[in-house]
Amino acid sequence: MVIATRLTQILGIKHPIVQGGMTHVGRAELASAVSNAGALGIITALTQPTPEELRKEIRRCREMTEKPFGVNLTILPAINPPPYMEYAKVIVEERVPVVETAGNNPREYVRMFKGAGLKTIHKCVAIRHAISAQKMGVDVLSIDGLECAGHPGEDDISGLILLSKAAQKLDTAYIASGGFADGRGLAAALALGAQGINMGTRFMCTEEAPIHRNIKEAIVEADERSTALLYRPFRNTARVFKNEVALEVNRREANPGVKFEDIKELVAGVRGREALDNGDKDHGIWSAGQAVGLINDIPTCEELVSRIAGDAETIIRDKLAKFVH
Repeated sequence: MVIATRLTQILGIKHPIVQGGMTHVGRAELASAVSNAGALGIITALTQPTPEELRKEIRRCREMTEKPFGVNLTILPAINPPPYMEYAKVIVEERVPVVETAGNNPREYVRMFKGAGLKTIHKCVAIRHAISAQKMGVDVLSIDGLECAGHPGEDDISGLILLSKAAQKLDTAYIASGGFADGRGLAAALALGAQGINMGTRFMCTEEAPIHRNIKEAIVEADERSTALLYRPFRNTARVFKNEVALEVNRREANPGVKFEDIKELVAGVRGREALDNGDKDHGIWSAGQAVGLINDIPTCEELVSRIAGDAETIIRDKLAKFVH
């Protein structure tokens, strides 16, 4: 028995599970392992310093898997933005099967990707954004609740509400993101109308994730209270692992009239990347969702995906069915 949904049909995967597109983590080693396990692995485009380096990473991933995989392209405003269109052209030229977009309105990119025959997923933190993306013709929507790592938006709406509202308002297939780490979560997401789940933090804590073992062990030791919300005064909220740096940022942000310059040196991206590489969890800020409270081990991707799919099947077939007479 396998769980077949619109998501598995659209993406050509065995299990309705998608790996989150995580900065500094979504590399070929992890993406290929997730795809080989029957889920959808995702390379994070902007982890690669240039479009040509992304091309090399895509080709490296292809050497490690024959299964479908995707590339995440997150489009954010910046004083000196990266060459988003050049990254997009590489994705098209390399014929990546699936593209996940996030951040700003992706209209021109979605048009470009769909014109090339690629499947598109767009991440949304609000139903109004999902409705707009649906009108663009994306193939799949990712609905991200407040529980998620990274940027959950400013509305503070949990996944429980967003997913039920999505079932009321959307025709496009959608996946559940934020707080998912096990078979119970997959079964619950399906009950809420989703066609699968997206997991970032859970895949960080696998053998193949290209980050230091100490970071993985810190996740295992953490509980559901072990994340912090930063940048709230600047209306650019981000959920990260609650370490000494995050707590200091929160202390500074509590000051009236705080400016981004007051925390800039603490939240530098290079410090977070170094933390993932050197294993010092307090070296910088790094993204983690509330799913840290559900993670108790460091399995291979094959073990994790098989366990989640199997547990969800058991819950649906044996536990939920008995309530119906």
